[in-house]
Amino acid sequence: MLADKDRIFTNLYGMHDRSLKGAKARGHWDGTAKLIQQGRDKIVETMKESGLRGRGGAGFPTGLKWSFMPKESDGRPAYLVVNADESEPGTCKDREIMRHDPHTLIEGCLIASFAMGAHACYIYIRGEYIREKEALQNAIDECYEAGLLGPNAAKSGWDFDLYLHHGAGAYICGEETALLESLEGKKGMPRMKPPFPAGAGLYGCPTTVNNVESIAVVPTILRRGADWFAGFGRPNNAGTKLFAISGHVNQPCVVEEAMSISFEELIEKHCGGIRGGWDNLKAVIPGGSSVPCIRGENMREAIMDFDYLREQGSGLGTAAVIVMDQSTDIIKAIWRLSRFYKHESCGQCTPCREGTGWMMRVMERLITGEAEVEEIDMLFDVTKQVEGHTICALGDAAAWPIQGLIRHFRDEIEDRIKHKRVPVAAE
Repeated sequence: MLADKDRIFTNLYGMHDRSLKGAKARGHWDGTAKLIQQGRDKIVETMKESGLRGRGGAGFPTGLKWSFMPKESDGRPAYLVVNADESEPGTCKDREIMRHDPHTLIEGCLIASFAMGAHACYIYIRGEYIREKEALQNAIDECYEAGLLGPNAAKSGWDFDLYLHHGAGAYICGEETALLESLEGKKGMPRMKPPFPAGAGLYGCPTTVNNVESIAVVPTILRRGADWFAGFGRPNNAGTKLFAISGHVNQPCVVEEAMSISFEELIEKHCGGIRGGWDNLKAVIPGGSSVPCIRGENMREAIMDFDYLREQGSGLGTAAVIVMDQSTDIIKAIWRLSRFYKHESCGQCTPCREGTGWMMRVMERLITGEAEVEEIDMLFDVTKQVEGHTICALGDAAAWPIQGLIRHFRDEIEDRIKHKRVPVAAE
């Protein structure tokens, strides 16, 4: 279990002062100029050594991503873009950072932008996050007043501007290239890659897009050292991580824990156990709605990190843990996710535009048992035709929950078809 002294987000629950004064009292903005004076290469090297992997879902090594940015400018400016469009169902971790501990993010933006040679950074915040935007904008204003942003930011010798951009509530804008399109004032539709953002991103300039949590942990890693951060979790799964646990637990919560904590410890220590006890656990979606579910009996021993959950045919994703007990109509729950992805598809790629609606309609019939048993395999085949055949990962996100359902709960689907059983509405 993570000791309090090792927590990076010390005001996750908003118990303390979130202003600049409060943040400084908790150790933020302490010697920021000294951290920057280490130089670009040293900062990127430290991030690589720390083992930090992106906290937005894909888990790509952060230091490596930064190193793709050009070392010398060819005359184009460079940009850091922070993805605060936290729209994945079940995910609510970045929200707590922005509303209660915004200075961790702002200081991280300054240091990360310097490391990539960027004099400007844009934070793209989700359309529904009104209060979070206000809290973050207030914190940015405080930093400008205190000289921590702007010319010679934090007396580091680096000129730096930070802009907060409010989205309009489209899920697709959480995909990094669609986010860049939206920032440029265009319709949020993913771009083909290559070129990757590091070569041609925002306004055709070198750009890195990072998740809020990935950037907010940077100052603490630099202060406490790469070895400290790498000391948590299994190899290749380093550091501390925010877990957002919702669903059928006694106390849903967002909590910072060490990577590779066991699922059982996470639930027992922080959530007061499963509603109705462990025998009542039916399924868990371990990383936000786009990763496949895992049967309850296979989750108790699970290790909460990227590699273990990938081996189980799922993923850590954003670490949004959705817990479902035996009262859940699992077919209806997965249908609801299908409906979400169908609604949020941008329609640019045919497999996703047509496939998400088709999958949703078949799922609708599976709920009532009106389908034929043969359609289960047909549905699985269609998910495979959508998965991996689209510009961005929304096609995969729509396919994976259905694949998880068919893999783990096929007996339940067949049972319902055989008995034409109309489900009892879940509580």
